[in-house]
Amino acid sequence: MKKIAILTGGADCPGLNSVIRAVVRKGMIEGYVVTGIKNGWLGLVENDMRILDLRLTSGILDRGGTILGTSRINPLENAEQIKQITENYKRGGIDALIAVGGEETLKIALTLHEEGRIRVVGVPKSIDNALSGTDYAFGFDTAVNIATECIDRLHTTAESHHRIMVVEVMGRYTGWIALEAGIAGGADIILVPEFPINIQEVCDSLKRRHQRGKSFSIIIVSEGAKIIGYLDKRTEVERRRFGNVSEMVAKAIEENTGYETRVSVLGHIQRGGTPTAYDRLIGTQFGVKAVELVKEGKFGKMVSLRDNKLHYVDIEEAVKKRKTIDMDLYEMSKVFSA
Repeated sequence: MKKIAILTGGADCPGLNSVIRAVVRKGMIEGYVVTGIKNGWLGLVENDMRILDLRLTSGILDRGGTILGTSRINPLENAEQIKQITENYKRGGIDALIAVGGEETLKIALTLHEEGRIRVVGVPKSIDNALSGTDYAFGFDTAVNIATECIDRLHTTAESHHRIMVVEVMGRYTGWIALEAGIAGGADIILVPEFPINIQEVCDSLKRRHQRGKSFSIIIVSEGAKIIGYLDKRTEVERRRFGNVSEMVAKAIEENTGYETRVSVLGHIQRGGTPTAYDRLIGTQFGVKAVELVKEGKFGKMVSLRDNKLHYVDIEEAVKKRKTIDMDLYEMSKVFSA
């Protein structure tokens, strides 16, 4: 019998278990033995893997995280680890590997595939929806829903205390979470990495809101947003001391306006807990499609969702550049901005 292996690499997120479950179910129907590799690429380095079956993957659909575990190691930086991966892949009798992960995981998979060390199919996972080649990656919808709920809750305390609330969400390079959660949660100002933050413009907008009688405001900012203008006068020592971009924004607002400002950094909350129905659905679809690509011998490809239909693209296309925010959606958000 042929053997499919599956690993989950990089950061965890809701929906990973739905992919694992789907790969096992579909794989068994197609006559494959499915092996789970523990802790991402580390498991392939250490030969840490086990056979997955219906019993081990039953009841995991609504669980966050990944039953296989994950890690952030990059074996391409270590020649000995590459050698171990090659040997363990062959020794394990693996015919194809399904690599579930984001940009770095898929870049590693592509390199090992191009070198002839493994045969791989990719599945896109991206909390901040930054992978090209697919409209959506699973994990993103859950993160947006969590961020939106947090914004809803912060509205009440902001209004009660007449405060400015700065909410920091994930998004090191792209602002998808901030944009969609900001619109859905009714944020007054949305700050994303695609556009440097001009603190003076932010403060002017807040002052205009106060002049209209709005005594509170919600600002949502991506963790990777860059600041220009006001904070450029500060030293690097001060920047390091302040830490998070939300803290720098909040301090600048207070100093420039006198308005009481508070910060809420959502952090890993966005990556934890129960996946939304949508993430479970597309995770399941991606898992089934990945097995079909293995069966058809379409290696070096990544499962893709385009116009709400399943497709596949070259992994190279998916990782060659990051997918920035939808500019039409961003322009629309300005209708509701401060």
